[in-house]
Amino acid sequence: MNLNSIPSLQDNYIWTLNDNTGNCLIIDPGEAQPVLEKIYTNGWKLAAIFLTHHHYDHVNGVNKLLEKFPDTVVYGPEETKDKGATLIVGEKDTVSVLDLNFSVLHTPGHTLEHISYYSPPYLFCGDTMFSGGCGRLIEGTAEQMYKSFQKINRLPDDTLICCAHEYSLPNLEFASAILPYDSQIKAAYLKTKKLRAKNLISVPTKLAYERKINLFLRTQYSDLRKALDIELPVKYMWDIFAALRNKKDRF
Repeated sequence: MNLNSIPSLQDNYIWTLNDNTGNCLIIDPGEAQPVLEKIYTNGWKLAAIFLTHHHYDHVNGVNKLLEKFPDTVVYGPEETKDKGATLIVGEKDTVSVLDLNFSVLHTPGHTLEHISYYSPPYLFCGDTMFSGGCGRLIEGTAEQMYKSFQKINRLPDDTLICCAHEYSLPNLEFASAILPYDSQIKAAYLKTKKLRAKNLISVPTKLAYERKINLFLRTQYSDLRKALDIELPVKYMWDIFAALRNKKDRF
């Protein structure tokens, strides 16, 4: 399988997965034109489209793609049924594309019905987890997003976090401000800064790496609680997550 990303809009990535015969899977096409250019240039055959949630920068290209390829199955959560989804899927469903079986994970928080698609090692997680950060709580709650992160955190170390935005550098700037003496976060920040200075993509990253540098996966750490000035004991772990997300929103 060949994993690629197509830059889109301001900072989106439209992920593509291709087999050796030219069949391609498209994830969250926020616009159609760059996808069509790749399809025609490479001679790809569109096998399916995955949608993670209903926001415009993830679905706006669907209808135009369906105009060109009307038989394409578009998988998505209930909230995308009026955004071009032709087959609604949710938690515990399995989607078979490109001879791969994708488990559908309900990962709410950013939106209420947000889903992710997992077939080892690929996790297409939309706006749930980013490298070094998490999605904004636009519709959902900190409790929902915390539980979504815990669900993702149960996946294997080598899981590739294929998120939908290039947010790594600002996320790591925030993490560095919270834990300025953390050597792993500092190294990740410097590495990412060099990549972005060359206009190079910083994702996907592996889940094992995220466990080291993503503060939203480290809510159980005492140094983070101290930095957030949270008194112990804490009744709910997602309260720490909420405090961190609130601080990020104001950063």
